[in-house]
Amino acid sequence: MRSSVVRLATGVGDVRTRVSLGHRVSGCVFRAGATAALTAFFLVPSTARAQGEPQEPLGEVDFGATCDPAVLDAFDRGVALLHHMTYPAALAAFEAVTRRDPACALAYWGAAMTLFQPLWPNRPGPEELRRGWEWMQEARLRVRPGGRESMFVSAGEAFFDPAGDPDYWLRIERWATATAALYRSDPDDREARAFQALALLAAASRQGDAAAHHAEAARLLEEILEEEPTHPGAVHYTIHANDFRGRERMSLDVVRTYGEIAPDNAHALHMPTHIFVLLGRWDEVIDWNRRAAAAALAQRVGPSGAHVWDEFPHAVEYLVYAHLQRGDDAAAADLIRSLNETPDLQPSFKTAFHYASTSARYALERRDWQAAGGIRVRTPATLAWDSFPWPEAIAWFARGLGAAHTGAPGAVDESIERLRELSRTAADAGEPLFAGQIDILRLELEGWQAFVLGDRETAVGRLEDAVSLEERTPKHPVTPGPTVPALELLGDLHLALGEPDAARDAYRASNDVAPGRFNTLLGLARASVALGQPEAARAYYAALLEGAAPSSSRAGVSEARAFIAGG
Repeated sequence: MRSSVVRLATGVGDVRTRVSLGHRVSGCVFRAGATAALTAFFLVPSTARAQGEPQEPLGEVDFGATCDPAVLDAFDRGVALLHHMTYPAALAAFEAVTRRDPACALAYWGAAMTLFQPLWPNRPGPEELRRGWEWMQEARLRVRPGGRESMFVSAGEAFFDPAGDPDYWLRIERWATATAALYRSDPDDREARAFQALALLAAASRQGDAAAHHAEAARLLEEILEEEPTHPGAVHYTIHANDFRGRERMSLDVVRTYGEIAPDNAHALHMPTHIFVLLGRWDEVIDWNRRAAAAALAQRVGPSGAHVWDEFPHAVEYLVYAHLQRGDDAAAADLIRSLNETPDLQPSFKTAFHYASTSARYALERRDWQAAGGIRVRTPATLAWDSFPWPEAIAWFARGLGAAHTGAPGAVDESIERLRELSRTAADAGEPLFAGQIDILRLELEGWQAFVLGDRETAVGRLEDAVSLEERTPKHPVTPGPTVPALELLGDLHLALGEPDAARDAYRASNDVAPGRFNTLLGLARASVALGQPEAARAYYAALLEGAAPSSSRAGVSEARAFIAGG
């Protein structure tokens, strides 16, 4: 196999040595102010490399493109970055190849492929769609008709074709269909297999059996990993395939290799935590995302590097989520402050989502209903909120739930009505998954509104409907989990209704799906106390304390300590 700058190991002085050196912190200290008031949560790695030192490792890609041999390593590097979903850097890599070898057809294909991001919520606008189609036509002019490379170009054209239906998901389906044809033409083609797995995952949320799509994608990726364990697409997409209820414990060995394959890549450092969140491994979520946030801060995107990559707020939300599950509210608050004070964040869906979600989580996880009711919507105003109904809905949900608990029925009604409008907006935009997520929030809020009004039957029914819809709605990669799990809220409702048996059942089911959440464990302990089961309560309180930060000042931690001390 041809030697490549993106190989994981090169024999003498292999990459694992460079991993340990390249991952050191400049001066072994925290830096707090690189982009405004960044806190010491972020280990900022040194990105400087000595002249002649190999570029950072990204894993093994050997695409076999028909290009000038002098640019093949650079082309493969672009494909590796594409598989890592490091789209801005991948675009720069492919554009550099076109300048060095204008006849390299697939370099134009690669540049276009960075403009649609099939597992992410960002959507290409008219300018990106125009540029993507033009690049695909540049590729078409240069590619040999009827061959393998022509089929890769055809798949890309299927997405960008301006003559087709403009709906984003219909574009995805056209691309997925063409990618399947590419794969069937040569099932042994490693890159065709990798893109087929990605297409299966992208289409999963729109198909009737998402679990089957994830399973088939995982099977294809396992075949690649048997041949090349460091293939970046195979490792990355395997994690996405297993970021699905019931699959989270599969291929954990693969999950842990990602940070070794690409130790300087922000998304590679973040991705294993999709699985660690599902397993309730908060310390690992924190460790990996601190490094991911630092690496993302070092990467500017957009014209002249105008923006901080939206991978930074993505890592920050996972950090906030994990710290809140440990009851470390001070750490979570510092992280949110750092996020809000970081200038020039990429103005994308992901950034809007994480602005809204981190603020909502901080209030709701602490059950600070006054703060929840006061959350500001559509903040900051500089973002295009009309394009982001789901992120906006999260803020309205938090406001409404806070109002329900603080006796402001008019504010609850306002939030419910706005959630209905936002769901319609998402559906009209061709985003049924986003609409479904908003409907879950609305049902939860309607349940609590009914409880406040004394209507037990409607309250329980709405929460049970939310549970059912949440179970049928695939987890989106943008989020570590639901704003508040519907089962956990159902448990809270049953406790408030004086029904500890039903509360315990709901909390147990929630803990099966999302283990180790602070409020689920606290609810289980309280339900056990109400049922006269002190040993069970002690076990749940002990589990809560085991996961909690020693410095936590959360009232539930004090409650757990007092119960255990009194027993």
